Formats: sequence, structure tokens, C-alpha cells
Amino acid sequence: MICKFRLVVIVVLALGARFGAFAADDAAPPTNSIGTVEAIKPPSHPLPTEEASAQVTQFSFVVYGDTRGRRDGKDVQYEHSLIVDSMIDTIRKLEKTHYPVRFVLQTGDAVVNGRDTRQWNASFVGLINRITQDGGVPYFLAPGNHDVTSASSLTASNRVAGLRNYLAAMAQLIPPDGAPRRLPGYPTYAFGYGNSFFLALDSNIATDDTQYAWVTNQLENLDRKRFQNVFAMFHHPAFSSGPHGGSTVEGPTAALRKRYLPLFHQHHVTALLTGHEHLFEHWVERYQDKDGHAYRLDEIVTGGGGAPLYGLKGEPDLRDYIKTNATENIKLEHLVRPGPEPGDNPYHYVVVRVDGTKISLEVTGVDWGRDFRPYRSRGTELETPGN
Repeated sequence: MICKFRLVVIVVLALGARFGAFAADDAAPPTNSIGTVEAIKPPSHPLPTEEASAQVTQFSFVVYGDTRGRRDGKDVQYEHSLIVDSMIDTIRKLEKTHYPVRFVLQTGDAVVNGRDTRQWNASFVGLINRITQDGGVPYFLAPGNHDVTSASSLTASNRVAGLRNYLAAMAQLIPPDGAPRRLPGYPTYAFGYGNSFFLALDSNIATDDTQYAWVTNQLENLDRKRFQNVFAMFHHPAFSSGPHGGSTVEGPTAALRKRYLPLFHQHHVTALLTGHEHLFEHWVERYQDKDGHAYRLDEIVTGGGGAPLYGLKGEPDLRDYIKTNATENIKLEHLVRPGPEPGDNPYHYVVVRVDGTKISLEVTGVDWGRDFRPYRSRGTELETPGN
């Protein structure tokens, strides 16, 4: 079994070298832009309106990320298909329980090259149709750097091409332009279900003032008596220990720490759902408000959706971040660290269970990672807000 794992690791590393080297900025290899990306089919069981779900306090949702794969543009994403098979089985098992899965969240990097229409149509859209049709639930995607590039300029040519394809794929799933929960022209949106509120933003443009103002407005005008839990979903982690973290501080990460984390602290966001690192890790940030009240913000990094797997590279240096926000008395705990080898960190997804203000997680590994136990078990419970 160990030999098999090592073979998997070697193949994954080779594929990572092949597919991980581009889409990091506006310079990208030639793109096939012929045709239009097919729209993912709307769910057979769509979410009710925010008003209609107001009394719901018990449910589950699935979150995962980074589904791009070696077959993009040629065939269905194989590793991603293993996730979808398991996910649909989980949706069916939970359907008649007190905590049915109501929707699926994806933290970005749907395909290797989001400007290539073939990659969406041949490799991705059909798999998500299985989630919305066989699973019957809504699907929400935040854009990753491979989807729309990491260009910070809204008018960068490759970003425009990638965003066009992203919006075409998601046309029947996210709020339309003009809706109160959508920033017009952006892949930035929100929705409420039961006692919980969900924000999806584009971390590739974390420095963009328009997006920041819109997110701020959504939070400032949110009914917190109704929406007791707030989840923010985006691609780049604020803290991570894989090849995108450790001693490296990427531009989006720096902007998230400087702009969005203080905002999320101010509004006591429950958890951040992120990807970008092809592994699983869990951070806990404890902080205080101006009156000395203690709060907790969890960050879940879940990038095991099918992309070439990563391993631990090193702990990030957070001294400047903590010093800059000294009045908040920030303390960070790396609750789950990834293993040092890619083969230590299997393909996976996370089921989040909401029970009032009690939040719990269960991580499900697939294929050779079925026995994955990141907490010495598959799951954990988050502390009650304010503790």
C-alpha cells in the first residue's frame, strides 16, 4: 500500500508541475475561446426565498475546492468525479435526517484554464449537472485564479475571457445582475438560508474598492437576529502552510489580511471557507473587540477536489499581522496541519452541519484517502460564537 501511495505522489507531483505553472497572472498560454460555455443546469430542488426559510435552524452544506485536473479540455475530471460520486451518496444519506444537505459550495479553480471553453464543457459542467440533478441541490462557485486569472485589473484581457466563461457556466445558479444579493458585473454575490448568511467574493481582486464596498454594505445591513451565522467563501486563504503560504505572502492574501479580516472581525463572521492549497487545514483566530469581548473566527482550507495534491511547506510568519492588529489581542491556532507529503493529504470534501449557532465539520476523503482523519477522527465541533 505504501508503494502505491508513493506512486500516486510521484504522478501528482509531475502533473502539478505541468498544470500549476500558469494562470497565475494575465500571461497565459493560447486559449481556445471558440463557442460558449454551457450553463450548468439549475437544481431540481432550488433554495426557497430567504423569507420562506427564515425559521430553519438545522441543515448541512458541502464545501470543497480546486477541481481542476489533468484531463481538462479532453475528458471528464476523473479525480473530481470520485468526489461527486461520494458527495451524491452523502446527500442521499442525509436527505431524511434533521440535517439534510441544502447546497454545495466550491472555493474556486474549477478548471486549469478558465479561458478555454472546452475545459468547462468537456470536463466540468457535466459533473456539476450531476450535483444539481442527481443530488438535486444548488451549487455555488467562487472564482479561483485558474478560472479568471489573478490579474487585479478588471479589464485585463484574460480575466475578461475567464470571467465571461465563469458567468456563462453559473448563469442559472447565482443571483442575476440587478439582484440585491449580487454585485453587478462581478462574480461577487450572497444568499441567505435559514439562520445563516453566505458571502462569495473574488479574492483575485481583493484590492478592488467596489467589491470591498459592496461586501461592507451587505454586512452592515444584515439582520443579525435572523442571520446568526455568517460564512465568507473565496479562493485564497488568509493563512496557509502549503506552497501558496508559509514564507510566501501572495498579493490576494496580503489584501485579505489588511482589508477583509478587520471587516470580518467587526461583523463577527463565523468562518472563512477557502481553497487554493490542494490539501486540508484548519485555522482558529481568536480576537477581542474594543470592549474586550472574545470572539473566534475559523478558517477552513479545503482544496482536495481533484487538482494535483500539495504538502506542508512551512508555517506562515504572522508577526506583522498580529502587531498591526495589536488592539484585537489576536491569537492564532493551527488546529489541523497538513502532512509534509502530497500523499498525506487526500482528495476530500467537507460537510458542515448547522444546528442553531452550533457548527460542526466532517471531512470525507475519497479513493485511497477514505480513512482520512484530520482531527484524529473525521470531524470536530466549533466552539460557540463568543468563546
